[in-house]
Amino acid sequence: MLYEFGKRIIDIFGAVVGIVLFAPILLSVAIWVKIVSPEGPVFADIKNRVGKDRKPFKLLKFRSMVPNGYEFLKKNYPELHKKYEENNYKLDSDEDPRLIKGAKFMRKFSIDELPQFFNVLRGEMSIVGPRAYYFYEIDEQLQRYPETRQYLESALKVKPGITGLWQISGRSQVGYVDRVKLDAKYAENKSLLYDLGIVLKTPYVVLTSKGAC
Repeated sequence: MLYEFGKRIIDIFGAVVGIVLFAPILLSVAIWVKIVSPEGPVFADIKNRVGKDRKPFKLLKFRSMVPNGYEFLKKNYPELHKKYEENNYKLDSDEDPRLIKGAKFMRKFSIDELPQFFNVLRGEMSIVGPRAYYFYEIDEQLQRYPETRQYLESALKVKPGITGLWQISGRSQVGYVDRVKLDAKYAENKSLLYDLGIVLKTPYVVLTSKGAC
């Protein structure tokens, strides 16, 4: 109980500081996305993500792709689409035809993720936690890796986070099975001190683009 209260207070404080600190970047990126890709919205049209206890929520993220990127890839680049699904729903930025101008830079330094401070403020996410999963991702990956079910159940008992153990351990370089194990490890060992250690490691990971795609 004390942990949950303390974590929420820290989340609110961190979200407010993050929004104020990054306000110029948030505004600049919003304008940039609209200029280079006026046919779509500023924010990505994200399918429902899986929150704590499987509660769905809309994750806020700057759009770094053409509108309807998943359908665009599937229709126009079937081979890349197949690779995308087989590679933990990831493509290297250099081969992804969906990206808009400036997207590589945004993704490299996780700038597209900054709006998630508003998700934290609304209580849907935390500063620290597992990376938010898609519902369809869980269904498909459980068919491939049924042995991960126990780890997934543990991971979904906490709120997803802007940063977390997976995010500082290689991000896209970490496959689904290892990712779920890392998320479960965090959920089972969560503490404010553990969160602090992850937060302190995050700037280095972002600035060095470790695991970014």
